[in-house]
Amino acid sequence: MATDIVEQLTNSLAKTGVEEVELSYKGQGRKLDDAQSVEEMVKEIQDFDDLQALRLEGNTIGVEAAKAIAKALETKSKFKRCYWSDMFTGRLRPEIPPALNSLGDALMLAGARLTVLDLSDNAFGPDGVKGIERLLKSTACYTLQELRLNNCGMGIGGGKILAASLIQCHKKSSAEGTPLGLKVFVAGRNRLENDGATALAQAFQLMGSLEEVHMPQNGINHPGVTALAKAMQHNAGLRILNLNDNTFTEKGAIAMAQALKHLRSIQVINFGDCLVRPAGAIAIAETVSEGLPILQELNLSFGEITEEAALAVAQAVKNRDQLEKLDLNGNSLGEDGCKALKDAMEAMNIGDLLGSLSDDEGEPEDDDDDEDDDEEEDEDDEDVDEEEIEEEEEEEEEEESNDNKMSTPASASRPPDVSSFLSFPSPDKLLKLGAKRAMLIEQQVDVSDATKTAEAFLKIASVYKEDNNDVKNAVLDSIDALLKKAFATPSFQGYNFVSSLLVLLGLLKSEDKVKPVLVVPGHLNALEHVVRQDYFPKDNVAVLQAFLSRNNKALESCGNARNSLQSTLQRVRSEG
Repeated sequence: MATDIVEQLTNSLAKTGVEEVELSYKGQGRKLDDAQSVEEMVKEIQDFDDLQALRLEGNTIGVEAAKAIAKALETKSKFKRCYWSDMFTGRLRPEIPPALNSLGDALMLAGARLTVLDLSDNAFGPDGVKGIERLLKSTACYTLQELRLNNCGMGIGGGKILAASLIQCHKKSSAEGTPLGLKVFVAGRNRLENDGATALAQAFQLMGSLEEVHMPQNGINHPGVTALAKAMQHNAGLRILNLNDNTFTEKGAIAMAQALKHLRSIQVINFGDCLVRPAGAIAIAETVSEGLPILQELNLSFGEITEEAALAVAQAVKNRDQLEKLDLNGNSLGEDGCKALKDAMEAMNIGDLLGSLSDDEGEPEDDDDDEDDDEEEDEDDEDVDEEEIEEEEEEEEEEESNDNKMSTPASASRPPDVSSFLSFPSPDKLLKLGAKRAMLIEQQVDVSDATKTAEAFLKIASVYKEDNNDVKNAVLDSIDALLKKAFATPSFQGYNFVSSLLVLLGLLKSEDKVKPVLVVPGHLNALEHVVRQDYFPKDNVAVLQAFLSRNNKALESCGNARNSLQSTLQRVRSEG
């Protein structure tokens, strides 16, 4: 009697339980070379009504075996999830694309609508990406939510092919009213580098639907990081951003800090081993202190961060109620810095959130290489100064020669030379450009290039004179015209402009060994005007303020202008 009751209960539970939709051969270590080796698997797939998921991880599948499996999938219209990682171990690279093409074509023929495509750990290179190119562009991937391609060795070429496929898929699916809304993208350890990352950034920006991005260990430097930062701004629902073990440096970190201001849903930030350096850490701290209300984990480990920057980060997270972990291990705090950080965290009652500091690398030391770099830069300075003096002397000699020759009507009517002004700025040259000077300068400068725009800004600002209204107004009008156009240009990256400006002013060390200008009060006076204008993004004010508040020899000769600018920055921030 009891046995009958148990049997009835078991049958009842079986009928009301979750419907089985997955067929798994995961981790069986099968070597499947031909159709005969997969006969049993093929029959099970054919007999499995309403199959939605197939797990082939941990087996090795040859071309003929893949074709046989593909044939069985051609009728599975409800198929959704491909768990096909690590399934080509021991196979030759040329075998992989045709195997993938067969499987992809079958899914397209079946009318499948995929939600998950996992091909991680297959090391198939760019050719492997070509093997899924047709599939990614097809209707089968219009519904794709998770794309996992970790450790596939795609390289720059594969990254570009993948990006183009995603862009095409989004374009075609949007035309049908069902735009691709990818949520999870995983592509760590793929050697994407800057070009691959930049190509993918275009796809990410277009989709705007990402919730998780994992791209660690890809050899991406600041240009690629900056491109990704711009793309992330358009993915407001992003929760997890993992770019561990790429090389941000200050430029990339500042760009990413600006992007994070737009990501209020972010929960996990992993910028460990990304060389964010003190300036980058301070910029990120500014962003954290101003927003990111549901941040749970912040990893800035192994980034050459110093005590001052680490304390800024600690201060920034003190009111993040959902924070579970702060990782600042492996930085350059030193013994005293580690103690100061721990004490600060304890004082704010969040000491338990701080991860281990056991791998701290000690306080940074000025090594011989830095001294050599400084000496080289000094020598470069001397060379540049001598060249400028020689060129200016040549210009003066030419002008004198022209005067002595009694200027001809042609030379007298020579139009103003913007290039001459931008090469060797002077108040007189700026005024001689006439009423159309702002338009002439705006036409001369490539505003799509943030660095060139920053250089032009400083050259114009260098002739600013507070006690000469004609020159002052000419400078400010020219700068307004230039920067209005720049910030209104879609391809212009405002955070790159600010970081380039900081580098040129000597407030931020450049990884490209850019030589700072000699800072004059006019630079800061003009900048004070700019930060008050509507065209200047208020997001950048905090970054400027953070760097200008630090003691720096470059600004010692501009005490009054510096103080005035700092007051204005503080006022603009409080108003914002």
